[in-house]
Amino acid sequence: METMSSATLAVAKDVPQNGFAIALRDYSELVKARVTTLVVVTAACGFYLAARKAGIPSLSWQMLAALIGVGLVSGGTAALNEVMERDVDARMHRTARRPLPSRRMSMTHGTIVGLLLTLGGSLYLGLTTNWLTGALALLTATVYLAIYTPLKQISPVCTTIGAFPGAMPGVLGWTAARGRLDLEALVLFAIVFFWQFPHFFAIAWMYREDYARGGVRMMPVVENDGRRTSRRILFYSIALIPVSLLPFFVGMSGIAYAASAVILGLALLYFGLRLTQSRLQPSPAVSQRLARQLLQASVIYLPILFALMMLNTPHP
Repeated sequence: METMSSATLAVAKDVPQNGFAIALRDYSELVKARVTTLVVVTAACGFYLAARKAGIPSLSWQMLAALIGVGLVSGGTAALNEVMERDVDARMHRTARRPLPSRRMSMTHGTIVGLLLTLGGSLYLGLTTNWLTGALALLTATVYLAIYTPLKQISPVCTTIGAFPGAMPGVLGWTAARGRLDLEALVLFAIVFFWQFPHFFAIAWMYREDYARGGVRMMPVVENDGRRTSRRILFYSIALIPVSLLPFFVGMSGIAYAASAVILGLALLYFGLRLTQSRLQPSPAVSQRLARQLLQASVIYLPILFALMMLNTPHP
């Protein structure tokens, strides 16, 4: 009898744990935790660089507040995006198991969470850092949701439009520390802006059939031979090399960073060339593998570039 009671108690303990794990996973998917983490890390780099330039402590309560606020807005924007695209997600294999299309979470619940995080995060940034950062965060979310998200169903130009809010995290980190927009903030914006194109075109190339199923009109979806996609991957990968050198020319980082930026840029270009030369040939499987390698290279590129920039920052 005692053994049965222990077993029953163990099972009973497992139920809420499993339920909690499922809820945690659903909220993680709703706010796109991995993307939000990258956004927060990029904002941290912007804050650190701005703090170093101003001669103020880079690790501070203000930095923590800025990262919390940016994370809240990013997660809330992702949640609202999933609310808006729940029908599209339901048609795509890679997103069909998200909490909204699978009906594990209601549209009302997702909307409330998204609005609370987005509006609350913007207000929190305004109160704890400065109102410029709060306003820019809210503007970034608005452009992403009101322009980029619906445009994905209309035109491939959505990638260009989406690159603007996508390049804002470093800027938000900078303004949170400095309270103003400086040239250096625009440099951070430019680096992430150009980086996004080989990154997202690799994703779109990998999932072109899934995007077509969902009616998402990314460039690789609307063309069959990959020519325009290839040209854009090469253009932005090449342009990213001189753009990544701007921190050196404006005094944000030293020669060690500049040399490393060139090496990283050439490495990313190499993976872009391998993909674009395939032109979806000799087989879809080969191009899928090359696209995945470009994606992985782009994911590695950005954090290493920013880390080197931070490590090679001159003293004020």
